[in-house]
Amino acid sequence: MTPRTALGALHIGALMFGLTGVFGKLAAASPSIIVFGRAAFAVLALALFARFASSTPWQKLYSADLRRLLLSGLLLAGHWVSFFIAVKVAGVAIATLGFATFPAFTVILEGLIFRERIRANEMVLVVLVSIGLVLVTPDFDLASQATSGLIWAVASGLLFSLLSLNNRASGSIPPVQAALCQNVVVALCLLPVAAPGLSEVRALDWLWIGLLGVFCTGLAHSLFVASLKVLKARTAAVVFAMEPVYGITVAWLLFGENPTLRMLLGGTLIIAAIVVSGLMRRPAKAKQPAVVA
Repeated sequence: MTPRTALGALHIGALMFGLTGVFGKLAAASPSIIVFGRAAFAVLALALFARFASSTPWQKLYSADLRRLLLSGLLLAGHWVSFFIAVKVAGVAIATLGFATFPAFTVILEGLIFRERIRANEMVLVVLVSIGLVLVTPDFDLASQATSGLIWAVASGLLFSLLSLNNRASGSIPPVQAALCQNVVVALCLLPVAAPGLSEVRALDWLWIGLLGVFCTGLAHSLFVASLKVLKARTAAVVFAMEPVYGITVAWLLFGENPTLRMLLGGTLIIAAIVVSGLMRRPAKAKQPAVVA
């Protein structure tokens, strides 16, 4: 893969991740069924990628690795369920921007968990995200769908931040192997909840869920990992700042979710925070990507 094709693959991956909320809204199913189906299809896609397209040997897993992967799977399940609840309640735009707060949570939690000093420019990141959230929120009435949806989306961002930090602690496990194991955990966790309603899911909804699992999870993650072998992590961070832009634009075109001026300003601040966060990452850490979105 050349740098040019890697950059193209990275943009395709960012677009696919950005479509997560769109497919979640198109699928007329509960968040638990969507997450179960997404994980199941992702397992198939990642297994095929590992078998035919990946040259990275799999690592033998020990009990400590299995515990970390189990925790990662539980965090991923919570992250996805809360995100799709936000999509159903408040729409794609608010859900996507609320989730995009995860860099601010990562800065704070990384300092607390790994006892790393929080720098002044990292505090600016937290301030940018906080102001962005205030602007994105139409009102502060907890009874309103927009506010409750944003709370679910922010919770999704918090869980994703914890997932990223746990993946950092997992260290040397190959990313595709880790992603596959985590999706297995997600599918097994959601199966008891989703099983009673699986027979009622329409064929069209299975199509959206399948696209979500294969393209927005398995293929997108594989493109992300493959591109990092050629491109710098800083470049990847800037490209993936486009993820909310892609998602909000498609939702606007498909569902007529017209963002207000306040939401656009808030979204701009949050996206700027994603770019700043990515540019501030140390290269050693950035080479251990988490399961994205």
